[in-house]
Amino acid sequence: MTEREQQILALVRENPLISQVDIATRLGISRSAVAGHIMRLVAKGVIKGRGYVVNDAPFAVIIGGANMDICGKPAGKLRMQDSNPGKVDSSPGGVARNIAENLARLGVDCRLIAAVGNDHHGNLLLKQGQTAGIDMGYMLRLDSSPTSTYVSVLDESGDMLVAINDMSIVEELRPGHLQLHEQMLRQSSLIIADTNLPDASLAYLGGTFNEQPLFVDTVSVAKANRIKPYLDTVHTLKASRSEAEELCGIRAPGNKKLSALADWFHSRGVERLFITLGPGGVFYSDGDAHGLMETGAKSKNVKNASGAGDAFVAGIAYSWLAEWPLEKSTRFAMSAAQVALSHRSTINPAMSAAAVNRIYEANYVA
Repeated sequence: MTEREQQILALVRENPLISQVDIATRLGISRSAVAGHIMRLVAKGVIKGRGYVVNDAPFAVIIGGANMDICGKPAGKLRMQDSNPGKVDSSPGGVARNIAENLARLGVDCRLIAAVGNDHHGNLLLKQGQTAGIDMGYMLRLDSSPTSTYVSVLDESGDMLVAINDMSIVEELRPGHLQLHEQMLRQSSLIIADTNLPDASLAYLGGTFNEQPLFVDTVSVAKANRIKPYLDTVHTLKASRSEAEELCGIRAPGNKKLSALADWFHSRGVERLFITLGPGGVFYSDGDAHGLMETGAKSKNVKNASGAGDAFVAGIAYSWLAEWPLEKSTRFAMSAAQVALSHRSTINPAMSAAAVNRIYEANYVA
């Protein structure tokens, strides 16, 4: 869809009885132009029948951070407290935005709710998201704050050594903005949130939408505790080992006590838990079954590890929508992470269901 079509569709979703005159007034275009866009949306099957009935195909909503990523990797061994020759890349990023793009590239209809500034980086994020297939019609655009920026430094192996983020704009994603899209959220098949969101917004999502499973990515040790008061509303939680340990206060060195971590989360209401262990694989649990899924033997081509977690969450979301069992879901998600690891950008432009399935079959199918 074009940017204008996405804007019109967002207005129709909010008010299916809105008139073409009202749409034209809201968007500052002519009524005849609106009529033309409506006709094209009908032809595409996005809108059907009279009264602007929106086609109710399953879709996911992703809410949280969107920013520009600036990532540096040394050409050789990283020398601390020194200037290192290497490669610096800039690309769209942010946990929620990255999950949304991975999902879109996997073929899932997804809508992103995030905040960007009315600046160059904000323009780039909106345009790139639309190009990638994300529905960007629900974004919050602000004149008062700059678009988030995330700066990371990788070591020579591609693992993140340190990062700094300037993401104060995410604090503007308050419940009041989310309430504007409550009808759309209630129609979704799945809601995914990251802990960049303010506490009040996490509480609103968990306390308002009981029909939709809530998936949460804990993002970082510093932000993981934001979801702690609302764990009983979380269906699926993805966390790194350090983030999980920070939340529950249990240490699990050398993969010991991972099941104890899982028991703690399940006792707080979390239905499914995925603890990512870097090269060590993933620990998964749903309270009845649990296990440690090791990284596949052919999963060794690491060029950038910073986007693997976001691709993993997209993989478990894709698997949930496909109604796959826990073990298959974990393997598929790990394969999605491997697709991300094999490209120097945070998002691998080759991400697709076919690409993930090739790795899945190479690693897990005898």
